Amino acid sequence: MRRAILFLPLVLVFLAGRALAGDTIKIGAVLSVTGPASFLGEPEKNTISMLQEAINARGGLLGKKLEVVFYDDETDVNKAVLAAEKLLKRDEVVAAMGGTTSGNTLAIMGKFAAAGIPLVSLASAEKITSPADPFVFKVAPSDRHAVQKILDHARAKGYKKLAIVTVSDGFGQAGREALKELIAAGGFELAADEVYGPKDTDMTAQLTKIKELPHDAVICWGTNPGPAVIARNRVQIGLTTPMYMSHGVASKKFIELAGEAAEGLLLPAGQLIVAGQLPDGQPQKKLLLDYTRQYQEKFGGQVSTFGGHGYDSLSLIARAIETAGSDKPQAIRDALEKITAYPGVGGVFTMSPADHNGLSARDFVMVAIEKGDWKIVAE
Repeated sequence: MRRAILFLPLVLVFLAGRALAGDTIKIGAVLSVTGPASFLGEPEKNTISMLQEAINARGGLLGKKLEVVFYDDETDVNKAVLAAEKLLKRDEVVAAMGGTTSGNTLAIMGKFAAAGIPLVSLASAEKITSPADPFVFKVAPSDRHAVQKILDHARAKGYKKLAIVTVSDGFGQAGREALKELIAAGGFELAADEVYGPKDTDMTAQLTKIKELPHDAVICWGTNPGPAVIARNRVQIGLTTPMYMSHGVASKKFIELAGEAAEGLLLPAGQLIVAGQLPDGQPQKKLLLDYTRQYQEKFGGQVSTFGGHGYDSLSLIARAIETAGSDKPQAIRDALEKITAYPGVGGVFTMSPADHNGLSARDFVMVAIEKGDWKIVAE
């Protein structure tokens, strides 16, 4: 009898825990909050945390509290895999966000797909969603869209011979493939094809080779700090042809790292960093300005495109849960795939069974760096 009396409180605690869990919707996040990609992952986590608070303040989702379970992969692919396994096996999330980088996303997405848990990536490599896996989505525009925006601008300027210099990580390799394909398809000539390592600290050798070859412009593809090094090396060796950067450097951190060498560089970027320059009535403008204000009030500093990816990933999952009226993984997946004309920070999303990104080149603007800031340029 005594054992039964002692056991009863344990049963009640267990049942209370089960009831409490039933009142919570758990969503996972594997982000590079520290390590080389921290300039991407930190604003992503900040933004997701801010949006989680806002959602819970207005009553949560389906009357339940939203809980985001965060793991920092430290920009390490092996730690990203371990974090994904924890989310699936221990935390039992109904959906997840991540990774921050293309390489980490590619390493973990198969685990979520196999488990039937929808994953929304914050990285941009086209192969994340091409071909489309039923359970894998992404909010960052595809490399192809960014390349197309660059080539449209280059064509308008009359450039014919384009040199490329790309980083040898997952992001760079995906960009290099898209660049080589679309440069050829667009009738341009590939004047040079140079590669650098993600930990390299001097790229004068690659740029000197490019300088010695006939070319009209250079396209650099990578994320910090490499592109900033290339920007400085370009000035040091007197390479004066126009240089495009990828959308992977669309944050003020790049301008800080490159310093005066950033002046005049061009890149395709989401409209967040130039929100104040957008015309009134643009479908994203109010959201972009509100997000900018809220982020700066809470965290200080400047907003970045990458924090916007955090906003979009959680917003789309929340939208899917509310639309489906369910927090079951399959229902969330189905609703994500049916989202149409949904204004986010990165663009206006329209998903389909064949398109799990939902963005296009139209969601980019070409910007130039002038006097340490971004400016929309004519295309």
